[in-house]
Amino acid sequence: MRAMIVALAGVFWAAAPALAAEPIATTDGEAPDTSLDIHELKVSNGTVMLKFTVKNDSAGEFNPDTMDDNTVAKADYHSVSGVYLIDPANKKKYLVVYDTDGHCICSRDSHNVASKTSSNYWARFPAPPDGVTKIGIVVPHFVPMDDVPLSR
Repeated sequence: MRAMIVALAGVFWAAAPALAAEPIATTDGEAPDTSLDIHELKVSNGTVMLKFTVKNDSAGEFNPDTMDDNTVAKADYHSVSGVYLIDPANKKKYLVVYDTDGHCICSRDSHNVASKTSSNYWARFPAPPDGVTKIGIVVPHFVPMDDVPLSR
């Protein structure tokens, strides 16, 4: 009985959203009935941490491979390496940070988001200058978001 409870708790924990209930920004996907919520965009230790959720309310699966940039690192197929930040005031584009092995510092090995479910993702970027308080976020196949609050 205890093993069953532990197993059920593990299933619940894996399915439960671990991010804040109220997103700081939202946008629609190009595919019908898909959307994206931004839960965190925060500067810490010289990098920006982005946490977001893809919601799939469609009848089919959503393939997160559409969010990778496999032209940069073939090893990061199934990642969110194609996400980037835009700082229009300083005319800068911030790409996902990579480690010394050439892997993105971001969600990798992502699987399809089943119909009527959601999935959480994250990525790290270089930090913009201290005066930047809002920034744009571009996630492939979702409508770009402008002026998203950047916390420090």
